[in-house]
Amino acid sequence: MTRVLQIRRGTTADNDNFTGMPGEITMDTDNKTLRVHDGETLGGFALMRADNAANSSGKFDITTVSDEFWADVIAQHSPVLHSVYVSEQIPMNSKVAYSNCIVGDIPVPQFVRAALVCKIDQAGFHAGDEVWNFGIGEYANPCPNCFLDNNGVNVRLMVGTQAYWTAHHETGVRTELTDENWSILFRVYY
Repeated sequence: MTRVLQIRRGTTADNDNFTGMPGEITMDTDNKTLRVHDGETLGGFALMRADNAANSSGKFDITTVSDEFWADVIAQHSPVLHSVYVSEQIPMNSKVAYSNCIVGDIPVPQFVRAALVCKIDQAGFHAGDEVWNFGIGEYANPCPNCFLDNNGVNVRLMVGTQAYWTAHHETGVRTELTDENWSILFRVYY
């Protein structure tokens, strides 16, 4: 036999005059909605119906929401603003173990991105274009390593003497890049 859960119910007037226990739920049979009780507030708190029909307190009016509420919501859901350090362009060299940039005295980075900057047209890109999706050897979209030493924050892109490549700008075909045609740019967000 199935079990049935039946909650306390009554008219709008009944609910308006009922305090209820903390966490208790009652049904308003007139407005076809539920009320949640905290053990203190007479009438509890009416929940809005899915069809947005008015509950006992009328339709929701956004102008009645306090400024403090909105300030709290914005603070919780707004992205944190970052400072950004942009490195000088570093020559691309596929014949080394790594490319390094010393950022210096900044707080610990939140994240770091490496980009390739086209110097001479290649792979469908033109001089000045920045390419954020590239690969080195068999690795796509390599993420730079960061570490702290006596010089400050270091940003290092591991190359391992492998060729750089990107998807051709127009065809999408993997295209190896020539060191002389590109440079590396780091963006450090802290």
